[in-house]
Formats: sequence, C-alpha cells, structure tokens
Amino acid sequence: MDTIAPVPLAPPAELRHRRVRLELGSAAAAHASGHVQAAIAAWSVPVNPAVAILLTSDLVINAVTNGAGDTVTLGIRWSSGQFRVEVHDASVSGDSWETPQADANANRGLLLAAALAAECGHYRTPAGRAVFYVLVPEPGTPIRKPKPAPGERLPPIPGGGAADCPRGRATSGGGEP
Repeated sequence: MDTIAPVPLAPPAELRHRRVRLELGSAAAAHASGHVQAAIAAWSVPVNPAVAILLTSDLVINAVTNGAGDTVTLGIRWSSGQFRVEVHDASVSGDSWETPQADANANRGLLLAAALAAECGHYRTPAGRAVFYVLVPEPGTPIRKPKPAPGERLPPIPGGGAADCPRGRATSGGGEP
C-alpha cells in the first residue's frame, strides 16, 4: 500500500504594523520617533533604535517642512526580518511627478536613509507621496519572535513604487516590498 506523508506547512510570517496620524508642527518628529521606539521595544525588533529614531525624525521633519496638508501619516511595519517606516504627506499640488524638479523634491529626507538604511525610496500615493526606509538586523543577530499584540489591527502599508536611493538600494516596481 502506498501512503503519502502530509507536507508540513510553513508557519505564517509574523507581521506587526502600526499606523499613526500626526499633526504637523514642531512636535511631530518627536511623536513619530516615540512611536518607532515603542514599536521596536514591543515587537523585539533587533535593529539599532538610535538609527531608526534618527531616520524617522529626518523623514518627518522633511514632510512637515516640505509637505502639504495638516497631518502626516506614519506607517511602521516589522515583517520577514525587515523593519520598514514610511511617512506619508499630501504633496499633490504643485509640480507634476513627471517633472525633474518634482522628482528631486521627492528625494527629500533620503540622504541619511541612503547612508544608514538597507533600502529607501519614495512613491506616489492617491493622497500625495510617501518616503520610506527599511532596516534589517545586523548579520548574526537573532530575530526574536515579536511579543503578541492583542487586538492590534494589521492593515498593509502600500509599498513599492519608483524610488531614487543614491546607493542603489531602492525598491522598484509596484506592490508590497
């Protein structure tokens, strides 16, 4: 008699996500950095929190300075060994995305990210634009399972898109990173 052994299923990838709307103003970068620091601690993310806080502050300050609207949205995600932070603003007025000047402005805040992150970039959203960075654990750092987050809602952050990361570590194409 021939029997077929069941194929063990791979465990689902852990996904932790937080999305926060921040009022524009001088405290926005500090509030965003606090959320990033809390997520790193709560989810046991093995990345350097000082680097994450610095990059988050830089992206938020640039969105507050150069963006449009009354708020920015901070997206934080930890999944598959990648810690991704996005800052969304309502920069839809003014130059078209197709002009060189608008594309240059979209790179705002990415110089530090290009130097310190594994990946960085920007993309257009229906409400404006987003800039992001991705940190990964240092080689040899064990990735610990995140602490459970009861009742935490986990919607995906729209990702991908055209990006200009000076070191060539930018996401290309649409879809999830």
